[in-house]
Amino acid sequence: MIYKIFNTIAFRLALWFTGIFTICSGVAFVLFYFLATQTIQSQIDQELLDNASKFSAIIHRNGLVGARELAVVEAQAAGEKVIFFRLVYPTGEVFASSHMFYWKQVHVSKNALQTLVLNKNPIFETILIPSTRQKARILYSYVANNAILQTGIVMDFSAKFLSAFKKVFIGAMGFIIVFSAVSGWLLIRKALSGVATITKTAQNITGSNLEARVAGTGNKDELEHLANTFNSMLDRIEELVKSIREMSDNIAHDLKSPITRIRGFAELSLTHEENLEDYRGMASNTIEESDRLLDMINTMLVISKAEAGEGEFEFKKTNLSVMIKAACDLFAPLAEDKNIDFDQTIEEQIFIAADIKMLQRAFSNLLDNAIKYTLENGRVSVTVFKENNLITIKIQDTGIGIESEYFEKIFERFYRAESSRTSAGTGLGLSLARTIVRQHKGDISVSSRQGKGSVFVMTLPYSNLEVI
Repeated sequence: MIYKIFNTIAFRLALWFTGIFTICSGVAFVLFYFLATQTIQSQIDQELLDNASKFSAIIHRNGLVGARELAVVEAQAAGEKVIFFRLVYPTGEVFASSHMFYWKQVHVSKNALQTLVLNKNPIFETILIPSTRQKARILYSYVANNAILQTGIVMDFSAKFLSAFKKVFIGAMGFIIVFSAVSGWLLIRKALSGVATITKTAQNITGSNLEARVAGTGNKDELEHLANTFNSMLDRIEELVKSIREMSDNIAHDLKSPITRIRGFAELSLTHEENLEDYRGMASNTIEESDRLLDMINTMLVISKAEAGEGEFEFKKTNLSVMIKAACDLFAPLAEDKNIDFDQTIEEQIFIAADIKMLQRAFSNLLDNAIKYTLENGRVSVTVFKENNLITIKIQDTGIGIESEYFEKIFERFYRAESSRTSAGTGLGLSLARTIVRQHKGDISVSSRQGKGSVFVMTLPYSNLEVI
């Protein structure tokens, strides 16, 4: 259970949240500590400079005798453990000082005197008093031409303040870490609750139950978008599964009849005792049904490969006008047998890069349907023209027509409208035709009125020589 928690996004985000919050808080505390230290040190330095100014004024007014008296008085007033004053010559010789019992281990720094003599600017030092282990701030400053003041003050207050600050810092950081971890975990768990809902919905979906959907949050945020996308995906999956089931039923239905007939012919061949011609007829029927099955299977393979982008199309520059005229000549006898008026208006010299065999197969399927579903004494017309870099092939008939609700369904594999179920066919012709045309970067559309006929329009790009 713990291992699973450690591998969750919520835990990792909470860990990042805690780390970033802790680092930011730590930086803020360090910055405040630095500013507090600098402020306290600046106050101490200013106090030492003020003392140096007093000594300088006294020396100018009362001489060195007054400075000696001031050193004793000032030290006693502030506390001899807190501050000291020492007057020295530039050579380092001491000629006056306050009571130095607590400061006897603080000596005059020759390096500080040398630097002061050269630069004439006050010199500050921070030292550690060995006897008390306390820090002290020391100032070396000229108070007269031949007199240098060495004064120091214990940094006891600043040490206590900084020590208290460190304790507060440690306690506050502990609280911040715990608070940020708990609050981050709760907030992130709340934010990711929608993901858990989507996961639960996905786990409840099975092959027989595709109706579950994720409820939207209503916040119009990323999770709302994810839920909508997930629901859209489920809608597509449900529609696809439904289509696969329908196609499977249609395949089973269409395969059952020829297989049954083939089996019947085989049984007859075993039981029949007539002459050789009867056996030849049975064998011929068996071959015919087998060819029909093979054609159905091959057509399905062509459609599947093309839709998967693996179609074996060979595009070459060809005369589309000649191909359509040849196909029309091939179907003219069928139209004549039904006394159908067959009109052709085909623009000359239309060249296109295409797989001519496949494109001829698509056109032939449309023309065959037009003649098949047009009653006797009807009319079928083929019109081909080029306009605005677009080739239009229009096949119009006066047949039984198609209801508008079936305009798209008729292009699905194995789908056959009720009005066409009495005619021979597998329901693959229109699906194959649209697949072939779309491989040529074109499309097929239909318009129709029930009982008035249909118009199938095949459009192809004229400048499609780059089709591969």
